[in-house]
This record gives sequence, C-alpha cells and structure tokens, in this order.
Amino acid sequence: MLKKFRELIQNRFFNRTKQLREQAFEIHDHVIQIEDDTYFIAKAMIPDIPDILNVERSVYEGQTPWDRAAFANELRRKFDRLYLVIRYHDRMLGFIGASFDDRTKTAHITNVAVVEDKQNRGIGSYLLKIMIGKAEFIGYKKLTLEVRKSNARAQALYLKLGFEKTGVKAHYYFGDHEDAIDMTLALTQKE
Repeated sequence: MLKKFRELIQNRFFNRTKQLREQAFEIHDHVIQIEDDTYFIAKAMIPDIPDILNVERSVYEGQTPWDRAAFANELRRKFDRLYLVIRYHDRMLGFIGASFDDRTKTAHITNVAVVEDKQNRGIGSYLLKIMIGKAEFIGYKKLTLEVRKSNARAQALYLKLGFEKTGVKAHYYFGDHEDAIDMTLALTQKE
C-alpha cells in the first residue's frame, strides 16, 4: 500500500514537472524588442547548426568549441534541452542552450554566445533572462554555468544577473586548458 502511494505521488510530481517544462519550452512571442531594435527568436533546429557554428567562430577566434555532431545531439534531446537562436533579419546574432535536470531541479547553461559586433546591446542578457525565467517557471532551485577565467566581461554580466562564483574547474577547456569558474544562480521558488 505504501509503495503504491509513493508511486502515485511520484507520478503526479514528475508529470506536473513534465507539464511545466513542456509549457516553458514553448516560444510564444517570436518577435521581440531589445533596446531600440526588433529581433526574431526561435527554438534552434538542426538546419540552424551552420549559423550556430558561425556565431561560435565569431566569438572564439575562428574556433568552434562544439562541433556539428555535438549540437545535433543536443538539439535532438527535446525532453531535457532547450536551445534558442536570435536573429536580426536573416542574420543569426546569438544563441543559448540549457539542460534541465528534474532530479536535482537544476538547469545548466551549456552555451551562450553573441557575435562580437553585436555584443553589449542587451542580447546576451536577454537570452540569459529567458532561461532564468523558464527554469523558475518549472520550479527549479538553481541555474549553473561555467565561464572562462579570462572572460571578465561575461563574468560581470553573470554577476549583474545575480550569479555567484561557486568554484573553479582547473584545466577545464579543451585546447588551451584554461580554468573555468563555476557560477550559480539561486532561483525564486514558485508558490
């Protein structure tokens, strides 16, 4: 009897979380305003991968930390991953990706990038706020990310949004083995 009761409670809890996540992953307003410009935002799809890689090349000095296969694997995981792209006319200006873990109630920013000539215009901040809002809507406890130790501008943005530095991953990044700083944002709990 106790086992059946536990199963019932777990099924209701996880079904509710699943329903909230499905709602959160929907994108309703595709045309958005940031400062004085109008942009188009959408869920990333497999055909977006070449543009996503071009954004990475713009940000990472011609490199692509993730390859086509890595992005394709992420985009196929519709249950626990959400990737968004933002465009101005037909040009992709940036993207963000996150994983969502129901067990730990933690969302993790896997990627966020904005082309260099469009940085400092509120686009990265907007993308991060969307993911924060979605994680809060689902009822998650925290949002995490890693950032290069040398990337002071990104760290400043994350701190401004309320993230705290919570640790260091030594030699984290492939290639140059630069350290990563772990950052965590405690999320507002839904009532």
